[in-house]
Formats: sequence, C-alpha cells, structure tokens
Amino acid sequence: MIVADNGSTDNTAIIAGQRGCLIVHEERRIIAAVRNTGARVAQGEILAFTDADNVIHHDTFNEIEKALSSSKIIGGSTGVHLERMSLGIASAYAIMVPMVWATGMDTGVIFCRKRDFWDIGGYNESYLFAEDVQFLWRLRNYGRIRGQRLVRIKKCKAITSTSKFDQFGDWHYICVIFKFFLSLIIPKYTLKGFARMYWYSDERQASKQIGAFDRVAIITFLAGNYINTRSNQLVDKDWKNR
Repeated sequence: MIVADNGSTDNTAIIAGQRGCLIVHEERRIIAAVRNTGARVAQGEILAFTDADNVIHHDTFNEIEKALSSSKIIGGSTGVHLERMSLGIASAYAIMVPMVWATGMDTGVIFCRKRDFWDIGGYNESYLFAEDVQFLWRLRNYGRIRGQRLVRIKKCKAITSTSKFDQFGDWHYICVIFKFFLSLIIPKYTLKGFARMYWYSDERQASKQIGAFDRVAIITFLAGNYINTRSNQLVDKDWKNR
C-alpha cells in the first residue's frame, strides 16, 4: 500500500508508516500529479486508486483481482455510498447517476492494470479537477480498441465523506456540477480560480478538517496473492472509525 502525501497537516504519514505503508511525497498541488507520483513507485501489476476520505469495502481487492482476471475488462471503479444523505445531497446525486449509467464510469476505488495505466499516460496533470473522469474516459476508449470495457464493482462500494457538503452546504454541489459542464466547452484556465478555491485552498484549514486524512491522496497498489493475504488487513477497525 502506497500513501502519496500532498502536504498533509495531520499525522497521516506517521499513521500510515506505522501500518507498513510506503510513504511518498508530492509537493505540487495537483491531484493528478499526486496520483502519478504514487504510481511511479508501484511494483504490482494492478493499480487501485482511492481518495483520502474514502473507507473501502473489505472485499474490494479480491473483487478487483477477479474482474481483471478477464481479458475483456480494461479496468473500472467501485462507486460510493455517501456517509450521510439530505435533500440537497440527494439532488446532486440524482444528477450524477444517469451519467454513471450512460458511461459506465464511477468513482470510489478506480483500478486498472499498470501497463494500461502508463500506455495512456497516467492521469493528465493539466487538469486541476475531474482528472479521474478524464482518466476513465481515456481508459475506456483505449479498451474499446481491443474489445475491452470498463466494469463497476457495485457490491464493493466505498463509503465517501460528505465533508464538502458540511463545509459549503448541502446544495452547493449543484453549482459545482454546472461548472464542470462549463469546463467541457470553456477553456480550462477560466475555471482554475474556482478549482484552486474548492479543492486546493489552504483556507479550508480554518473550517472543518476533512477527516484524519486531510489533503492526502491514498493510492493502493495490489497484485497476485497480495490481494488475498492483505485485503482484510488494509481496512481494520481503527481505519473504519475514521
């Protein structure tokens, strides 16, 4: 397990190190760069990426191994359950669900074979946000050339934090989604200010902290028997309580 630390202000690196994780540091405040930094030191044949504020299902890695045992699968994702729900959060969720159904792309734990990851160039570091969506889009297109498809492991959904809703309000994500659609037709530089404020601003240190793993991307890499022998140890009781 590799933890890519992007300037965390809590004890993330210490906690992860004590649990046997490999710690790497990335100073650039670009989420895509953080993910790529972790991927560069990975030794396994399968890469699995998850965000710092997710709690993964205990059977995730077994199911990833099973999915990628098929040559017809290029990669995929698990999807998420939200840790709480409200009318505003449900409205944002309802907007996103049809896009997930239509594209087969989801969030949670994103996985693929390492060789395919580097064949398409990893995460695009010119994107300040939605880098995971852009990555899955390229992975899907790459797979289509070879008759492969993305898969969603819906029975192993991660639990994701609603800290952004706690911080900005339960209805704010409607605006975020609107800005994302604008990014499809407006040059990316017009949204850099928004992205810096929403995902990268240090001002959020004055508001509620985003869990015990604030401002860190956790990247998990698994291969072969390692998945079977370690999967139940990666998310133990202490980590579930975070």
